[in-house]
Amino acid sequence: MEIRGNRECADCGTRWSYYETGEIACPNCGGLRSVGRDEERRLHTDGSATLDLSPVKEALADRPLVETVEDVRERCREYRRQRGFVRGGDLLDLDETYLVASELLLVVGEYERSLSSGTLDAATDDEEQLYVLSLLELDRPPADRVPPSFESTRALAYARAVGEYRSDLLEWLDASDGEYPAVRTALGRLEDHLRRVEALDGSVEPATAERLVVIAREIGRYLREDDELALVRAQDRLDSLR
Repeated sequence: MEIRGNRECADCGTRWSYYETGEIACPNCGGLRSVGRDEERRLHTDGSATLDLSPVKEALADRPLVETVEDVRERCREYRRQRGFVRGGDLLDLDETYLVASELLLVVGEYERSLSSGTLDAATDDEEQLYVLSLLELDRPPADRVPPSFESTRALAYARAVGEYRSDLLEWLDASDGEYPAVRTALGRLEDHLRRVEALDGSVEPATAERLVVIAREIGRYLREDDELALVRAQDRLDSLR
């Protein structure tokens, strides 16, 4: 949505930035009546959410990982619901925390299903647990450290995160003054690959899923920094996915 994010409370006169706080209420008196002080409305899709997993990690001292699944899901779901990639007209990166939240949302469910199936051996169970625990630390393991049982889950999570980033890129483009035909073409090609991952239910190499993330980030870097080489790199990586 396009808003005037610099607000002034009609009750007490306090000024604040909705772009930074994500709050419509006055931070001083709690009043809900305010007026925008910007001359123009700016596109804003991002909230002020943080991904707080500390209660989950504390709970693991007394509970097995599988008993925290619903809590993890809810925290990741709420974080993703509030997040976007345009703040006050400024385009943001596809950040690590968003990728971790997207992956955790699916991975903990897959881990729960693996346990309930009764087919896990001790080594696989340990590998999956260590991977989930790494994600809970907001550490995104490289593609070569993804357990085989989580490869398709990670690919789906990344494809969906990239798809959401791509949607915000298009919204930013629509709100901008430029045409950016090369970017729109690249985003169209990227969408084709995202659909393929969904159609295959994530059955692609972890390196391929990582490449989709890199492509999206390169396109975003070009738009933020006018870095022409970033767009060229994105186009080359798209070619390599054929």
